[in-house]
Amino acid sequence: MNATASVILVAVLVFGSGCARKDWIEQTLVTVDVTGVWIGSVGVGNVAREIRLELEQQGPKVTGYVRRLGAGMGAYPLQLEGPLEGTVGGDVFSFRLTNAAGEGTMTVSGDEMKGYVSVGGRVPISMRRVESSSASPSQKQ
Repeated sequence: MNATASVILVAVLVFGSGCARKDWIEQTLVTVDVTGVWIGSVGVGNVAREIRLELEQQGPKVTGYVRRLGAGMGAYPLQLEGPLEGTVGGDVFSFRLTNAAGEGTMTVSGDEMKGYVSVGGRVPISMRRVESSSASPSQKQ
């Protein structure tokens, strides 16, 4: 009985630690590169606004700048403009604005990203990469 219990305990520890490592590895792997210029919209319907992300990625770290495009921002004023910092884990890009209380998480699929941004509430965001070269100098301001 003790030998059987020992074998079961060892098996549980071996298989259990293998599962934990898989989750850890998936969270730390960088499987996408978000470097470039992205254009998209934040919000839905008549309060949706167009924005531009200028991103530069080095490993899992991302820096950049978000800009408003077009006239007015309706329900989403200055919270959606300024420098940002973020990370990539797997195919998920997470970021926060460094000069305001905005943050977001998007799933990256090739040249598209979709997810949510929080600017006083959870708002959908959808982006498409329009330029994949190095990020523009404007984000270094």
